[in-house]
Amino acid sequence: MLIGNGSHNMPPPLFLPLRRRVRLFRSKALVLFLSGVVCLFTCVARASLWCTGYYPGYEQGSMPASNIDFTALTHIIHFAVIPNTNGTLNSSELSVTLNNSTDIVTRAHAAGKPVLICVGGASTEGDFQWVYSNGVSSTFINNLTNFMATRNYDGIDIDWEPVTVADAPQFTNLVYHLRSDLNNFSQHKLLTVAAGAYPPYGDPPTNEYIMYAALQNQFDQINIMTYDLSGPYEGWVTWFNSPIYDGGYRFASTGGLVPSINGAVTNFIGNGVSPARLGIGIPFYGYVWAGGTGTPTGGVTQPRQAWTDAPTMNGVNYTPLIASYYQSGLYHWDTNAQAAWLSITNANPSDDMFISYDDQRACQSKVSYARNQGLGGVMMWELSLDYQSGQPQPLLSALKQALASPGPITILNTGQEAELNFSGLPLGSYGVEWNSNLTSNVWNTLIITNVSGTGGVLQVFDPNVANQTRRFYRVQTPP
Repeated sequence: MLIGNGSHNMPPPLFLPLRRRVRLFRSKALVLFLSGVVCLFTCVARASLWCTGYYPGYEQGSMPASNIDFTALTHIIHFAVIPNTNGTLNSSELSVTLNNSTDIVTRAHAAGKPVLICVGGASTEGDFQWVYSNGVSSTFINNLTNFMATRNYDGIDIDWEPVTVADAPQFTNLVYHLRSDLNNFSQHKLLTVAAGAYPPYGDPPTNEYIMYAALQNQFDQINIMTYDLSGPYEGWVTWFNSPIYDGGYRFASTGGLVPSINGAVTNFIGNGVSPARLGIGIPFYGYVWAGGTGTPTGGVTQPRQAWTDAPTMNGVNYTPLIASYYQSGLYHWDTNAQAAWLSITNANPSDDMFISYDDQRACQSKVSYARNQGLGGVMMWELSLDYQSGQPQPLLSALKQALASPGPITILNTGQEAELNFSGLPLGSYGVEWNSNLTSNVWNTLIITNVSGTGGVLQVFDPNVANQTRRFYRVQTPP
């Protein structure tokens, strides 16, 4: 029996007496059939979000590819090669050795997951510019596609950072040239890009988004780097590294809204990029703001705080951040921004700290946000940052659980009403629908419910089953 989107093989029917509770695991939708004294359960699938994780070659010594939980991922991006001025590739600087490539590609393919090779990285704008100014762009692209093919990668990820308005013609040329060359392979090769959340400082406010709208059909994924959204800059305030929302807060210095994931996504979509092409970035690290002179007194200890003397801001990976700073009494959740933070006040104000980071709740909220907005998926930088040998990966595990939402579902039929229970995510939106004849494909809404707070068990009742010979239900998440 085939039910749902695409051709998904359904498990055989399970007949159970009334009043018995049944649990179905890792289903994203559910159908329940009531007829007389039996229940028929089966799962209905929906299109999944992509979950793309960067995996640096220089981390393979501390986090071997054998320790990656490939079941939590849909794509892996091996980071990274860098353009040389003569059109060749520097694969040694970031440890993309032949052995490292072979290890990650072999293990990922055995798990049925594609691996892309990344080209570029932070502050590589000049490297790409040299390729074009030296007239070796064709040589560079040929070397890049050959590198991908000979090492058995499944595509290329472009990480030209930053892409300024002056770079747009060359960047556009690179994208079209690469896509054309990749189309010559017998099997589809992926082309993805790491896109800046906001234009580089001084650039026009919309040019970046308009450029990506024009190029979107060349890409399989446009992953927005929705992190590093704050800093101790002139005229700024303490703000989160990767908040979902701006909460309506504006800079006193300019009147402009503070950066947020939703602000960036709105700009991309508003300028013509399809939501289904977009993924949002999730950082497996945080920032420690310290020192300075906050206002009205003391150091910086909270978000939206101005200063008279600028604090410092240092990045810390998730695992050492939690080990060094986390205490339950210091933890806060900002509902308006949908972001986690720690506040540390010391006797010496210069030792005060405001720490912004993504925890499990933030990761799961971002999965809900991506679903609610009809986005293509999520991306994370990077897989090793919440890894500790022999320990579970809390952030990756939270994402894995979120992507399997609504998770285990319990149903109880009392003969008078049906009771559905399932776990919802923070910011989650779930629609419970029913019909009496699957062949009609006409579904009626029983309830649409949103999950506030940290998420939790949702309980839905249908009091209209007593006289029904058949009743089918499904639980859906958007889109």
